[in-house]
Formats: sequence, structure tokens, C-alpha cells
Amino acid sequence: MKIRSHEELEVFRMAFESAMEIFEISKGFPKEERFSLTDQIRRSSRSVCANIAEGFRKRKYPKAFVAKLIDCEGEAAETLVWLKFSHTCGYLKIEDKERLSTQYDHILGKLVIMGKNPQQWQY
Repeated sequence: MKIRSHEELEVFRMAFESAMEIFEISKGFPKEERFSLTDQIRRSSRSVCANIAEGFRKRKYPKAFVAKLIDCEGEAAETLVWLKFSHTCGYLKIEDKERLSTQYDHILGKLVIMGKNPQQWQY
């Protein structure tokens, strides 16, 4: 089956669900973190999804596609750092941090595989 939309990609679905979970959890972060940690973790997690969508639309140009996947990797790695800060600051339970970190590790793995085989995604 040919994938026609970024929304059909398992990595996009995983990233979107993880970003939404972060959004829900971060509603409980302290108000003083609103313009720092809360905004940053939401922004980076959402950016993974947005860059997957943008990259998928650029897939007929392998270098542009891979560049967007690399951007996704960077945003996913940044999200992992914000998860660590969130836990260390006492805003995120260890089980939530570990589960989300594992999810982002899987997302990163899928992005790396896609980037190593860009021709597979061309149309």
C-alpha cells in the first residue's frame, strides 16, 4: 500500500499522540513555567509532527526530505531534554518521563531509518 499522506505514517501518529500527551500533562505544570518550560516542551514536541509533515511533502527531493527528518530528530532530542527537566523539577512523574522518553526514542529510531532510505519514500 502506497502512503499518500504524512498522517498515514506510523512515526507521525506516534509523534502526534506523544505531543498531545505532553500537552495534557503540561497543563499541570506551575504557572510560573508557562512562558518557559511549558511552552518549550509543547513547541518542540509539536515541531516533530510539523517537520514530518513538511518533509513528507518534500520527499521527491531526497536532500530536502532528509534535511527535514534531521530537523525532526533535533526537535525530538530537545523534547527528551525538556522531559528530563520536567521530571527533575518535580513536575513530571518518573513513570510518565520514562514512558514518554521511550516513545521519543522509538520516534527517533524511525526517523533515522527513514533518513537512511529516502528513496523508499519518493513518488
